[in-house]
Amino acid sequence: MARKPGNTATANAPTVDHDVIRELAKLLDETGLTEIEYERDGVSIRVARHGVAPAVRGRPVEAPIPAPAATTAAAPTADPMQHPGLVASPMVGTAYLGPAPGARPFVELGSAVKAGETLIIIEAMKTMNQIPSPRSGTVLQILVEDGQPVEYGEPLMIIE
Repeated sequence: MARKPGNTATANAPTVDHDVIRELAKLLDETGLTEIEYERDGVSIRVARHGVAPAVRGRPVEAPIPAPAATTAAAPTADPMQHPGLVASPMVGTAYLGPAPGARPFVELGSAVKAGETLIIIEAMKTMNQIPSPRSGTVLQILVEDGQPVEYGEPLMIIE
């Protein structure tokens, strides 16, 4: 098997279409997804975005969301886990603030909610799980961003 200088691919390895990668990356930006995988003719391409991405959907609720996260990181004494109005994630998955990409979120900062009303959706194993409000009250903080992965017990919101 011959190699060209500077080429690490083998003669039998399929070539990667860079246009496909660019299109997948563009699709991530347009849809707000954090990860996408594409397979064709035995070639699999996975494009993922890690970290905080710029707001793609332009919903007004996304602007205030980073502030609580920064406040929590900067002031460890203000632990949301100690707040009596904490709504914690009941499962591992991906949190979505609205019912669909580009749709209005279920709740916003300052929203009045009733017990049982949907606050957020957590996608786990390709199943969309509506997370209901455990109590009536007002949404004081939203501690996750749309499309953010969450762990079991992770703070989602504070309702007082």
